[in-house]
Amino acid sequence: MHTRPRERKTVFRSGEISLNEINPKVMLVDGMALLFRGYYANAYGGYIRKTKAGLPTNAVFGFVRYLLDACRTFGPSHIVCCWDMGSKTFRTEKFDAYKGNRPEAPADLIPQFDLVKEVVSGLSIPNVGISGYEADDCIGTLSKQFGRHMDVYVLTGDHDMLQLVDERVKVVIMKKGPSNYAVYDKEKLLEEKQLTPQQFIDLKGLIGDTSDNYPGVKGIGEKTATKLLIEYGSIDGILENLHLLPKGVKAKIEADVEMLHLCRELATIYCEAPVACSVEDSHWRPDRAQIATLFEELEFNSLVKEVGKLIEVS
Repeated sequence: MHTRPRERKTVFRSGEISLNEINPKVMLVDGMALLFRGYYANAYGGYIRKTKAGLPTNAVFGFVRYLLDACRTFGPSHIVCCWDMGSKTFRTEKFDAYKGNRPEAPADLIPQFDLVKEVVSGLSIPNVGISGYEADDCIGTLSKQFGRHMDVYVLTGDHDMLQLVDERVKVVIMKKGPSNYAVYDKEKLLEEKQLTPQQFIDLKGLIGDTSDNYPGVKGIGEKTATKLLIEYGSIDGILENLHLLPKGVKAKIEADVEMLHLCRELATIYCEAPVACSVEDSHWRPDRAQIATLFEELEFNSLVKEVGKLIEVS
């Protein structure tokens, strides 16, 4: 990781926010969520941004814009970017079809997978990923570890992450358009979804997830599942009270009880992954000159100006 002379001081500007060690906070970034969002936001009309040498950069350009916007908005003192490391994980070992419906990445996105990690490193942000685990598991593990020391903001577009909400952990869901975020703490999750973070796992177990390609209980939708969880607290509570359920609902659950347990396992983010990233590793020490050089090489001229507005080094 990049280091800098001790006497140098970095101030991050975010409206009223001045970032220092008095109120440290870490932003855990769902790398693929930002990269894919960046790709499709910058691939409209069939136009793909490329360097003069022909290297596709539209996804990376969008990724950086989203990242800088989040830095301005939430003012992290620490940042980690987490990545999936291939399609084979402990979840595919449990369920072969897990995420089996995902299409191949567009050809001009593929070379940007490595490029974006180089850019993240150039921003003095650690890249984290573990073979056999998903980025979600890395984020979950780090949210528990870092949450003992500071406030945690999980930046993602994936509602599965809502299960990570805790006293010091907020999940930031990116919405359509710039600077548009839904920030979930326990109160907002309960108000909007009527569920606790733990119940959100059970919700996924009951209804499944079409994006991740696991089915849940056939015939049980979100409305029914939410009602059951409010009434009985958990999947275990529902199963203990099957005799009280309407006959049709009872029959559906009984017919799919093994799949119900499996889907709950698949939905659960594993928070004890072997992640090697300390608080000190994640301390963001951006080098303005280094970033400017990197962005100029990639022909991200407008982003050089954005970095200049965000970071003041004296």
